[in-house]
Amino acid sequence: MKKIAVFASGNGSNFQVIAEQFPVEFVFSDHRDAYVLERADKLGVKSYAFELREFDSKEAYEKAIVDLLEEHQIDLVCLAGYMKIVGPTLLSAYEGRIINIHPAYLPEFPGAHGIEDAWNAGVDQSGVTIHWVDSGVDTGKIIQQVRVPRLADDTIESFEARIHEAEYKLYPEVLDGWEWRESNASKQ
Repeated sequence: MKKIAVFASGNGSNFQVIAEQFPVEFVFSDHRDAYVLERADKLGVKSYAFELREFDSKEAYEKAIVDLLEEHQIDLVCLAGYMKIVGPTLLSAYEGRIINIHPAYLPEFPGAHGIEDAWNAGVDQSGVTIHWVDSGVDTGKIIQQVRVPRLADDTIESFEARIHEAEYKLYPEVLDGWEWRESNASKQ
């Protein structure tokens, strides 16, 4: 089985969904007080955290991340609410091996506030996208998407909750269909 790492900055609900269904080598957070670290502890998943401000540059910060990924021989990085833009140091070392989940139907509403931006635009639907990470912000090649309608009686909270529910289904679907997983067919 090849190895995955999950990166998250906050709550870690997508991390938990992934870790409950797939072996996760470790979770990384760019916030030492992020709740995702508690989730990892409860699930028995290794965790690491350090913050950009602890380094002299973003390059040095990302070099420390690359060292961690290489130390654990990570094959795929799953961004799940990781709120830092992946810079050239990390991208050059792991290009083609980093995917991201975004709470909007890209290319609509890229950036940090996809749900809020869709709500404020008054759209009748938004969605969830999983895509490859490239040097842009939410511009990488799309792997899979799903639409989420905005219902007549929605509040932003109910709309957001349904988008998160779609995320919790889509990420495992993408990972379950992934060719990097070793086949269990020979073991059955």
